[in-house]
Amino acid sequence: MHFTLKHTDEKSKARVGELHTDHGVIETPIFMPVGTAGSVKGVHQHELEEDVKAQIILGNTYHLFLRPGLDVLEPAGGLHKFMNWNKPILTDSGGYQVYSLSGTRKLDEEGVTFQSHIDGSRHRFTPERAMDIQRSIGADIIMAFDECTPYPCEYDYAKRSMHMTHRWLTRCFTQFNQTEPKYGHEQALFPIVQGSVYKDLRTESAETIASHDAFGNAIGGLSVGEPAEELYAMTDLVCSILPEEKPRYLMGVGTPANILECIAMGVDMFDCVLPSRNARHGMLFTSEGIINIKNKKWEKDFSPLDPNGTSYVDSTYSKAYLRHLMRAKENLAIQIATIHNLSFYLWLVKEARAQIVDGTFAEWKNKMVPKLSNRL
Repeated sequence: MHFTLKHTDEKSKARVGELHTDHGVIETPIFMPVGTAGSVKGVHQHELEEDVKAQIILGNTYHLFLRPGLDVLEPAGGLHKFMNWNKPILTDSGGYQVYSLSGTRKLDEEGVTFQSHIDGSRHRFTPERAMDIQRSIGADIIMAFDECTPYPCEYDYAKRSMHMTHRWLTRCFTQFNQTEPKYGHEQALFPIVQGSVYKDLRTESAETIASHDAFGNAIGGLSVGEPAEELYAMTDLVCSILPEEKPRYLMGVGTPANILECIAMGVDMFDCVLPSRNARHGMLFTSEGIINIKNKKWEKDFSPLDPNGTSYVDSTYSKAYLRHLMRAKENLAIQIATIHNLSFYLWLVKEARAQIVDGTFAEWKNKMVPKLSNRL
């Protein structure tokens, strides 16, 4: 497994690279569709590969641990074989659930005790356990166990949490280095920068994470409700510290505009539930702006979903037809909308790569960002 930088933009920190794994090459910058429980909702695996052009997808350690469980995943040969996906997979560590399950978990130095959202059963995650579970799931890239702090977050809490995340990281690496992959392919462990929106904490955390000399590094604890200017300020700061020769993954971000702005700061990898979640509610992302397909204005609009043809469904189905399916509550509506949105996100990062190579990224980004946020 290795990462190679191919091009760097002269007018920004944007870069193009290749991340080589045993399940294939990932071209960066890249967007990774979220497949929480071993499925990207509403989309077949062959559609993800052939139509969406996904190069890597995400699985969720917490959800996969609870269901189907390791007693199913291990005899299946890991998540790749279980879901018949032959390209790379990244799994989070369950740390985000520490944040999102704040009402039903108990956090201490050793780890986290939490209740299942499915049946209320109690479980325990520690840094060591998170590594073992992710070995059993078998993702190509696995994440360190951390605490994702909320926003707003008091400085003292953010500092204590960050230091505990750093102590947990040492335990993650110890366990990772003492164990072996289970399914014959290499796995890489990414540590996670924390520190909320405090510059001194983010600086300290980025320097600590960089000192571990991991294969790649992640930026966590953002996109949790903070203003966009805070997201950008922290991302820019951390990217200026993390080593240039290693991939940088900004977790849970974000809107199309967020992605282009953060590519300009040197981020290589993104994931977010927005394209698939919003699709289920009729919100479409296009190269001209955002569409609420349920609005009456699209009732007799027989034009493509995106005039620039960012996915194959754009030329196959009209706005009027998709609006009809949405109003009729047909399952096909969610499938079409999800394929469109995910395809658009993958088109966006592909176009960004091309613009970086051509030396026109900065101008293109500045032209695209206002359009992407426009409500049509």
